[in-house]
Amino acid sequence: MKAMIAWWELAGSGHDAASLRTFLRAETRNWEAVDGLLLKMWISDPEHERWGAVLVWESEEAASRAELPRSAAEVIGQPLGLRVWFDVEATVEGNHSLPSLAGHGPP
Repeated sequence: MKAMIAWWELAGSGHDAASLRTFLRAETRNWEAVDGLLLKMWISDPEHERWGAVLVWESEEAASRAELPRSAAEVIGQPLGLRVWFDVEATVEGNHSLPSLAGHGPP
């Protein structure tokens, strides 16, 4: 498995975490059908004006073949500030009461 972190600096973009939540409400469903994607988490650091995502893929090959939906870069209006790939050494899903991890986050 491979993981990728994508990160934008929002300063000067006219966007913040709150404004990008509207984008998320429409966008999350578009990622459900991406072949080879195991998990995508959108993350934010409002205090430091940052926005990003963590993606976990079946493999590097799956990630390179995937047809991706619209990028947040189109909405933010500037390219990624950081994109870093990692090997996933192990995973675990803890004991929780949620029926699924999909769809959670601030309103």
